[in-house]
Order: sequence, then C-alpha cells, then structure tokens
Amino acid sequence: MSITATELKNNLSYYLALASKESIYITKNGRDIAVLTSPFSFKMQAMLSLRGIIPDDGMTAKDYREERISKYL
Repeated sequence: MSITATELKNNLSYYLALASKESIYITKNGRDIAVLTSPFSFKMQAMLSLRGIIPDDGMTAKDYREERISKYL
C-alpha cells in the first residue's frame, strides 16, 4: 500500500495498526521516502534468506542461540 506523508500524519493510529499486517510505503511529492512495516516481517525475511545456509543437523534455533551465548560466557 502506498500513502502520502500527509495521509499518514492525519491518520497515524490507523496506519500503525495496518502496518502489522502489510508494509506501507510513504510518499512525498510522488516519491517513496519511507516504509512503515512490522519488525516481525524483517525477522521473517532474515529467516527465509538463511534457508539452505544453516545445515540441517537437527539443532533448533534455541540450540544455536545457546551455543552462541556460551562462547561469550
């Protein structure tokens, strides 16, 4: 969805709620200047980009996290 900066300013609470479901592109003078999106979507994009990179060795995400943390303790 694409909206103007003025539209965002006038209806901020509506677009904040909507951003949890879809990305909202904000335009000014006909040009995209920002994107309002859920932080969860970035996590999902990162997870999807790692598919195939992480070996399928039976370890879960929690196991990898604990392994990383143990290196610093």
